[in-house]
Amino acid sequence: VQLVESGGGLVQFGGSLSLSCAASGFAFSSYGLNWYRQAPGKERELVAGITRSGSSTNYADSVKGRFTISRDNAKNTVYLQMNSLKPEDTAVYYCNVRVFVTNYWGQGTQVTVSS
Repeated sequence: VQLVESGGGLVQFGGSLSLSCAASGFAFSSYGLNWYRQAPGKERELVAGITRSGSSTNYADSVKGRFTISRDNAKNTVYLQMNSLKPEDTAVYYCNVRVFVTNYWGQGTQVTVSS
């Protein structure tokens, strides 16, 4: 299983970023996918999740209405569109999938929001 995130960077308060996670090594369309984030000195937290078909999504309260998770099963890719970014969104963002009993993570992509 391999997960490769991209799209992070530095953005100003109120700006937008779009993250991508390219997946390989497993039956992508058979699994739900998640985005997590970890800020310095804090625990990793779930940001958003999407079911295998993409028909259902869930979000942390802190990002509802601002972030959108989506997936393209033909491209084995999951996305996170982030709008109205705030300094408290600054973190390393990770793509995650649980295959059987094992959690897999990408290397992460840094998102920094300046005030």
